[in-house]
Amino acid sequence: MKLSVIGLGKLGSPLAAVLASKGYEVIGVDLNSDFVKKINEGRAPVDEPQLQNLITEHRTRLKATLSYQEAVLASDVTFVIVPTPSEKNGLFSNKYLLQSVEEIGRAIALKNTYHLVVITSTVTPGSCQGEIRETLEKASQREVGSNLGLCYNPEFIALGTVVCNMLYPDMILVGESDKQAGDLLETIYRQCSENTPPVRRMNLINAEITKISVNTYVTTKISYANMLSDICQHLPGSDVNVVTDAIGLDSRIGSKYLKAAVAFGGPCFPRDNVALAALANKLGARADIAIATQAINQHQNLRLLHLIEKLDNGGPIGILGLSYKPGTYVVEESQGVALANRLSSQGKKVSVFDPMALNEAKKVLNQNVEICASTFECVESADLLVILIPWPEFAKEIQMETFRKKATKASVIDCWRVLNEAAFSEVCHLIYLGVGSEVENKSLTPLTV
Repeated sequence: MKLSVIGLGKLGSPLAAVLASKGYEVIGVDLNSDFVKKINEGRAPVDEPQLQNLITEHRTRLKATLSYQEAVLASDVTFVIVPTPSEKNGLFSNKYLLQSVEEIGRAIALKNTYHLVVITSTVTPGSCQGEIRETLEKASQREVGSNLGLCYNPEFIALGTVVCNMLYPDMILVGESDKQAGDLLETIYRQCSENTPPVRRMNLINAEITKISVNTYVTTKISYANMLSDICQHLPGSDVNVVTDAIGLDSRIGSKYLKAAVAFGGPCFPRDNVALAALANKLGARADIAIATQAINQHQNLRLLHLIEKLDNGGPIGILGLSYKPGTYVVEESQGVALANRLSSQGKKVSVFDPMALNEAKKVLNQNVEICASTFECVESADLLVILIPWPEFAKEIQMETFRKKATKASVIDCWRVLNEAAFSEVCHLIYLGVGSEVENKSLTPLTV
């Protein structure tokens, strides 16, 4: 069986490489000629752990092209993983997806054999059975059924661990147009998974709802923990980590993602909450929890800014962490970028550092934000330091001696408790979020990138 993957970006290229590693002949398609060139030269088009190794080891079964027709005619199954950006109303745009589906359909019209089209991009519920199916059938000149299959198969992955998540999935979600299409897709995933994940097969719209529901539920747990953090910070003697650790032991709740720190960001979480609320509004239903989750998330920025304002002595402010999470260069909805831009726009001297995301961050940071070359340089230059992302490098590279050399005692807001409290509290004013203290409430404007 031969497979094609449309879209060779942050998720598409790992998917293509994983499929090739499991013995499939894979041909990828992308409009970015640089991505195509890199795949054909055996180089990873994006920076993702394990991706280069997979491409190097299995490049004989992996190639890329700019031509939809070439890829579709040379394959039996086509995975589509192109961007579905958010529209102004909060719903996902299928613009690029429909363009791809139309191209795929035209190529399918030139062949006589069965072809399965698998939509992997996140879509608004109702899309696959609606305009996606209509576009595919019109372009291919055949109906979804015995000679044409359509599945919705979103990934549940996190940037920085994409390959691992694909090889060891928690579950496989298959939205199917019919049993034949679902059987074929399940067979592929059974061969690709290193573990034996449960497979949930359902109709297309149930799968679409499931995908967006998973992400919004995860963000609800994050915001719940951050809500508790805010409460604990107002109660001397309390510690949100102690509270959430106990709560997470209840099997009805679980500890995963029940971690208080800063606001969540990235390319999926914030927009999925907005999309679910927008969908509910369009349908005349209610999604109050999604709305509240987003509101609480935005409030975390205000909490942090308020704390900075209390500690600011007018000196330089350092920010460690510009990616939206460790292990990736992605800065979409980055709290570090938003904070740096907000503070620098107020005329404050701001310096920043991140192990992977500096190049991407430079594109969206204010010009007067100073880019440091190392963790040490950022720490050394700051009177007030904010550790926004728990990169392992920070714990290793931040030295107590750097604070001892400062003329005045520096303040450190350690959002993820990267630094050891017993050791560093001797050399700096170390503050953990969610630890009880007297905090004065203020009315503040939300941060935006």
